[in-house]
Amino acid sequence: MDAIQIAVVTLAAVWGAATGLLIPRAAYRFSVEPEEEWRGACPAGHPFPGSGPSRGWLGAARCQVCTTSGTGVSATVPYAPQVLLPVVSALACALLAAATGTRPELAVWLLLTPVSVLLAAVDHRVHRLPDQLTLPLAGAAAVLLGVVSLLPEHDGSWTGSLLGGAALGAFYLVLYLINPNGMGFGDVKLALSLGVVLGWYGWPVLVAGGFAGFLFGAVYGLGLLMLRRANRRTGIPFGPFMIAGALTGVLLGAL
Repeated sequence: MDAIQIAVVTLAAVWGAATGLLIPRAAYRFSVEPEEEWRGACPAGHPFPGSGPSRGWLGAARCQVCTTSGTGVSATVPYAPQVLLPVVSALACALLAAATGTRPELAVWLLLTPVSVLLAAVDHRVHRLPDQLTLPLAGAAAVLLGVVSLLPEHDGSWTGSLLGGAALGAFYLVLYLINPNGMGFGDVKLALSLGVVLGWYGWPVLVAGGFAGFLFGAVYGLGLLMLRRANRRTGIPFGPFMIAGALTGVLLGAL
């Protein structure tokens, strides 16, 4: 690995860590029941600001009012894990940079990674993938890769991306229709985004990434059964495993 590659990987890791620090508050706000859009106040009841560029979505992992006053539940309890999410985001970005190198599609992977980590965090907490994240993610992935396909030195196919999104989305839709209790419709919408990303590197990568998601989920479920922490009817959030599988596929495709 030469100096340029080391610099790219380092900058990608810093980007992942910096954006990862902003994920806990958004994860807390999105971790609500299906009939709710998002939370508007901290655990102690202090409302998030409704003005400003971020409108209360970006910021520290703890309520600043509670932290300043030293009172309230959120003075001691963060919105979500403050260390794990930035570490995961930084590691994912670094791996993607190491595999992709200086090819222009790396910029797309780095932009999509924090949102993917956010989705995994929300699904892990409440078994839900919000439409406010899954649908824009699919559109952004398709548009951004379309732009990258016009740049020199890219290594992928935009047509393959669009076909991959349609194929993986259709596959998950069939699974949902066969067994609605075994898979949420949010997984179907997420599959659109992941299919677009995996399809960039071709059908073998699409199949490998899709299969890896099922494999990771099966291993996790089997582990819970062996530890007697779940039974065959226990629902598990599948989004994190879909995303982990897609990351595995992209890494293989980029290499």
